[in-house]
Amino acid sequence: MPEGKTMNRWIVVVGAILIQFCLGAIYAWSVFTKPLGAAPYNFTASQTQWIFSAGLATFAVVMVLAGRLQAKTGPRPIAAIGGMVLGLGYILGGLFGSTFAVQFLCIGLIGGAGIGLTYVVPIAVGVKWFPDKKGAITGLAVAGFGFGATLWVKLAGGFKTILWVIPWVFPGLLTDAHVMSLPGVQSVFVIYGVAFLVCVLLGSIVMVNPPAGYKPAGWTPPPPTSAASGAVDMMSGEMLATPQFYMLWLIFMCNAMAGLMVIGCIQLFGVDALQASKVAPDAASASVVAGTAMALYAILNGLGRIIWGSLSDKIGRKTALTLMSVFQCVMMLLFFKAGATGLGLIVGACVIGFNFGGNFALFPAATADFFGNKNVGLNYGWVFLSYGVAGIAGPAIAGYFKDLATKAQAVAAIVSGQQAGVNAEVWLVPFVIAAAACLLGAVLAILLKPPKAKHA
Repeated sequence: MPEGKTMNRWIVVVGAILIQFCLGAIYAWSVFTKPLGAAPYNFTASQTQWIFSAGLATFAVVMVLAGRLQAKTGPRPIAAIGGMVLGLGYILGGLFGSTFAVQFLCIGLIGGAGIGLTYVVPIAVGVKWFPDKKGAITGLAVAGFGFGATLWVKLAGGFKTILWVIPWVFPGLLTDAHVMSLPGVQSVFVIYGVAFLVCVLLGSIVMVNPPAGYKPAGWTPPPPTSAASGAVDMMSGEMLATPQFYMLWLIFMCNAMAGLMVIGCIQLFGVDALQASKVAPDAASASVVAGTAMALYAILNGLGRIIWGSLSDKIGRKTALTLMSVFQCVMMLLFFKAGATGLGLIVGACVIGFNFGGNFALFPAATADFFGNKNVGLNYGWVFLSYGVAGIAGPAIAGYFKDLATKAQAVAAIVSGQQAGVNAEVWLVPFVIAAAACLLGAVLAILLKPPKAKHA
């Protein structure tokens, strides 16, 4: 590039969205839970959730390493390596994933590591190119993560549309795909793995930092003050010595646990709730409604990242975090009853997805505000560890109570000699636990104050 010239910073946003579009496939996991619970896999509900949780936890842990690496080697090679690891994990999971152990390793651990390597790069690069729009740009950069889940859900599970007023039904790759005579789930993994590999490598091409001292035209950096403005740069060691880090960490964990719980179990919960309320006559009918709720959850997840991020630039990060936590608490309390109707299940999923998406715009922006723009890639990795904890706790709690109810129903059926009916009551306790966590997050957000600036 000629001296004094810089590339158009919006090209970075395009590359970021393309990368995040692929990484968001992990949020499509619920579409696989039902076929994995049947032949030839016969996984338990807890096993399907443990694969999902392993991916989330590995994602969070590896992101700390990725933050260090991209600061030393530059963002482009880390994004490229992450794309190759992610693609390889899914391809191997497709070729050899006939057992829980192999899927846990390939999809959960290897796939999660690929996401963790790549995820922080668009955020760190975006904040440096857009110091004037941190909330909006982090929301836009990671919106692809939420929107991508919709594409992967519908490609796998199928959809109906109207093309030139002619109804067209796409049955889905789970039904139609037969790569090397593999079962549907494994065939989809192979197809997705190849797509992830190609698209992330393409997006990584524009993952480059701006020149040293770069400032957008017409923007003046804020002076160093005690306010959360991004003007106070801290290294990770300094950040870890502040109470603000631990408060942000806990708020993120509390809010993420609710959203991840719903992502992991919405298909199972929707089928149970709609059948128990007699809204759906059978599991197949309930599954269609739950699939729609899952896809719309992903769309609102993406919108939530953009809208909450942009809103926080206007009302402040603290106020946005508080409101988001309160709204999520209320919705998790209502979701058990609302999910007993088709409309309620869809609306509830949309609200939860919208609030959940806000986390991924607000927390990177808050990390930059409180601890500085310079080291946001590394510092946000430490904050993001809370997401890994939430990724284990949320789905595991839901899976535990579901398996507990399934065993109780099996025992009752043996004793009575009759098949037990569908019981949706099992989902009440997990949702109340998630609501209580969100309430705690709201309280912590109210108490949150920016760290004091250090003076020479």
